[in-house]
Amino acid sequence: MEFVTLDYAVFIGYCALIIFLGLYVSREKKGHKKDSKDYFLASKGLTWWAIGASLIASNISAEQFIGMSGSGYAIGLAIATYEWMAALTLIVVAKFFLPIFLKKGIFTMPQFLEQRFDSRVKTTMAVFWLMVYTFVNLTSILYLGALALRTIMGVPMMYGIAGLALFSALYSIYGGLKAVAWTDIVQVIFLVGGGLMTSYLALDHLSDGQGFIAGLKSLYEHAPEKFSMILDKGEIMIPQEDGTWKDAYIDLPGLSVLFGAMWIANLSYWGCNQYIIQRALGAKNLKEAQNGLAFAGYLKLILPLIVVIPGIVAFVLKADIVKPDGAYPWLLSNFVPAGFKGLAFAALIAAVVSSLSSMINSIATIFTMDIYKPFFNQEASEGKLVNTGRLISGVCLVIAIIVAPALSSLEQAFQFIQEFTGFISPGVVAIFLFGLFWKKATPNSALWAALLSIPLSFLFKVLMPALPFLDRMGFVFLALCAVIIGISLYENKDQGDKAISLEKGLFNTSNTFNMLAIGICGLLVVLYTLLW
Repeated sequence: MEFVTLDYAVFIGYCALIIFLGLYVSREKKGHKKDSKDYFLASKGLTWWAIGASLIASNISAEQFIGMSGSGYAIGLAIATYEWMAALTLIVVAKFFLPIFLKKGIFTMPQFLEQRFDSRVKTTMAVFWLMVYTFVNLTSILYLGALALRTIMGVPMMYGIAGLALFSALYSIYGGLKAVAWTDIVQVIFLVGGGLMTSYLALDHLSDGQGFIAGLKSLYEHAPEKFSMILDKGEIMIPQEDGTWKDAYIDLPGLSVLFGAMWIANLSYWGCNQYIIQRALGAKNLKEAQNGLAFAGYLKLILPLIVVIPGIVAFVLKADIVKPDGAYPWLLSNFVPAGFKGLAFAALIAAVVSSLSSMINSIATIFTMDIYKPFFNQEASEGKLVNTGRLISGVCLVIAIIVAPALSSLEQAFQFIQEFTGFISPGVVAIFLFGLFWKKATPNSALWAALLSIPLSFLFKVLMPALPFLDRMGFVFLALCAVIIGISLYENKDQGDKAISLEKGLFNTSNTFNMLAIGICGLLVVLYTLLW
């Protein structure tokens, strides 16, 4: 990928701007020392547009640009159901989850579990989340970002991994959530702007210079099979390196993506996930938090244009790639002209760095508030809590740098991430749903659900290897629901003050939010009706 002077200027300017802004917003007023609320919750001062932008910048990373484009190349637009169903999930979370979380005044998701159940449930889930965040999410973000650097610019894998980690650490470890959230506003501009530009240029090339719309029409004409949103068995077959074929139905099993376990994956990610929900916890008030999630929902609706369509274009153009995950870098290298490559590349790196920074901050928050403070130093000062968060951020980054190269053996990294985070998602959603909305749920029932989620998922995977992983998540979720109900009814204990009080008016929302929610629902109905 040949960069001209303008490309270097744009990219270097982007890097300098992010680092400067991150350090600038991290400054404290004279005489004020950063405390835990400043560091982990951005001083409770985030507005709706900062929350929405930060949610998307944190969510969209190399796993979407590289991984989801790879799935677009292999499967087609059906993979966009993760984006479009997420928009609806954000509305559900904003209306029914956030009022309770913000009322509780929590820092972390495990902290809520302690308030609702007990410290055993909190600690178990905190450990699970720390393991997944460090060994699955953080490592995959670093690997896929470094893969892009190697494919596009020839940067050796380990140098790319270390460079991305250092870039994100320069401001996020020092500044905390405030630095992450406010830099994400700039990141999302580069991410969306550069991503749309890449898609436009690729589609314009496909239509022989006739523009974006003509390119979409041409894309559909050349590969209509890639535009089916609800897959049947045998509809899309994916060639494997060993010469065999894989049915895409295994990854996206028909109507399950609308009415089945896709809801479990989305509720776990958008409603119970520290990495995401932490932005809403740092909101000025509930109204700002809810409008921020609705804003993020609209951004999710357009993201398939950025992260899925390029993969389908690469398929139609018969990209010379070894694995599907090479689709987006190949497109970037071959069809973005000199002078624009700096912006397109900045968009990709923005996605990686913003997600890294967010993940680092969430790891620091959970470890410090749910592990370090209660078990190692209950009397820790505010300054000590902040410094502990910074230290654990650095430690987890080093671990991820060491582990990340091992992911090079994967065919489709996006599906790997979805499947293995899905080992704990059924337990997470079951515990939170019953904890939020069923007063009889007991601590022991929640603890058993947490402990059984991974073993049951592995058991289903071993005994029923042909079962799509989304359907497997659904069966595990139902089994864990039965566990929670059975144990709770057997114990028949009064939860007293631990139970959530769902008083009248708790779920009332503003007219603005209601109109935004209706708009998202209407657009989704249109999209799925046209692309069924």
